Amino acid sequence: MVVLTTKVMQRTALFVTFGGLVTSLITTFLPFWKTMNSDLNEVENWFSGLWHTCLYTEEVGIQCKAYDSIMGLPMDLQVSRVLMSVSIVTGGCSVLAAFPGLEGVDMCVGQPSVKRLLLVFSGVLSWVSGLTTLAPVSLVAYTTVVEFWDEGFPDVMPRWEYGEAMFSGWFGGLALIIGGTLFFVAVCMGDYEQMPPSEPRSPQAKHRTRHYQKTEVL
Repeated sequence: MVVLTTKVMQRTALFVTFGGLVTSLITTFLPFWKTMNSDLNEVENWFSGLWHTCLYTEEVGIQCKAYDSIMGLPMDLQVSRVLMSVSIVTGGCSVLAAFPGLEGVDMCVGQPSVKRLLLVFSGVLSWVSGLTTLAPVSLVAYTTVVEFWDEGFPDVMPRWEYGEAMFSGWFGGLALIIGGTLFFVAVCMGDYEQMPPSEPRSPQAKHRTRHYQKTEVL
């Protein structure tokens, strides 16, 4: 009994891609990209995301405020907003394009070339979505490290550190890339299954071929 079939691989790719898309979508709107707490006031914890800045205190709880102006944002946050938006759009298109290309779905019936093209297109979109998720998360992580070790800031001044959303963004981007790769694997498996089986040569034919080769040598 063969468990890993083309149909199973296609659905696994769709499941992994959808999971990466949901994770990237949640990461985009989470305000926990960066976190900061001060040794002077341990009661307050600051959180920063792409769209909001939040303050957590034990008395009031968490309070979030949207950024006043887009132009006043640092360049890494502006670029991250655009790339994460592209990631969500391409990831959603990847899932929508893959669904009619799956085996067993009553769409594009009798058109295997169209189904194959849809799966390839979905794999490419999933790769684009994964890369446009990893790029902004890695960019914000890089700027956070640079600012953290900047010797121009006083030592008593609090520094921004990694938040939970950074790690969920890396996980979502990797899931999208893995999902796109699995789509390509499913396409290759389908192409292999559609190849005509090679006819085994009979022992008599092999014997005749050897006889002809010996005759030619003589």
